Amino acid sequence: MDSILVSIKKLLGMDADYTAFDTDIIIHINTVLMTLRQIGVGPKEGFSIRGKDEVWSDFVPNVNDLESIKTYVYLKVKAVFDPPLSAAVKESMEKQAAELEWRIYVEVESIKKEEEKIQNGICCYKKCQ
Repeated sequence: MDSILVSIKKLLGMDADYTAFDTDIIIHINTVLMTLRQIGVGPKEGFSIRGKDEVWSDFVPNVNDLESIKTYVYLKVKAVFDPPLSAAVKESMEKQAAELEWRIYVEVESIKKEEEKIQNGICCYKKCQ
């Protein structure tokens, strides 16, 4: 499940081979990837998918540090592509997405601070052992 498109389609309840809505889903995924780039996730020059060939590690080389981006992308795509009918479910999804966005931002800032310390020659406990 490395493919960004295929994994989001699976979370949306779609078979990987069903392509009728791929263009719509790709547009929504790219919108969310742009939002993530603005909070510091992904390549600085930007990133977009064109089909099923792009994988999560293309967007974030060490995806294990930010595994929650997959859930965040799903929640944001689901909200636009297939929004829930229930206002309570919609509100819950929005809260989950907002919390994940904040947590992703905090994690990115933490990673940046570690990288900055290493670049400045300050030893970081995790990196020195």
